[in-house]
Amino acid sequence: MFHEPHIQTEKPRGWIEIICGPMFSGKTEELLRRLRRAKIANQKMVIFKPSIDIRYGQNKIVSHDANYFPSLPVKHSSEILKNAGSAQLVAIDEVQFFDEDVVKVAEELAVNGKRVICAGLDMDYLGVPFGPMPQLLAVANYITKIQAICLVCGSPATHSFRIAASKDQVALGEKESYEARCRQCFNAGMKAKSA
Repeated sequence: MFHEPHIQTEKPRGWIEIICGPMFSGKTEELLRRLRRAKIANQKMVIFKPSIDIRYGQNKIVSHDANYFPSLPVKHSSEILKNAGSAQLVAIDEVQFFDEDVVKVAEELAVNGKRVICAGLDMDYLGVPFGPMPQLLAVANYITKIQAICLVCGSPATHSFRIAASKDQVALGEKESYEARCRQCFNAGMKAKSA
């Protein structure tokens, strides 16, 4: 069970938390849960998302269950530093879509005493590490890896299998484009696609 760290009141100490896993595993829902708890504690927060993610609207992060928090869409990770202000908590959703500099941004925020929570896919549709996630996982203080349920066999799912035809690494979509799959069903699907 994951235990959330507590902010020390004498001298703020920052840290980096990562929430990762495949599509449909509840990453954004877990991020929203942590944000709701911080809101109850009256912590000042700011939430960012990549401007390319407009699936549920431009100015909010939304889980598949339709829960949401207002957010600020940004094109480049440098905008996160410019807009973090005096927030105690900085949240970044869909972090895999950001540029590689998001790792330095997260580290700078943590060094400056902020709690940084990043949520995103750890692997792309080919089953390889996605964007800045490997580096973020390496520098994180806390990692929560969530699994979905394989739509083929019902086992714990760790992969996002693309059923849509696109071969672009970044292809936004939902259930019409992706399925959560376990390693075996993912590999079987990839072999069937290449046959």
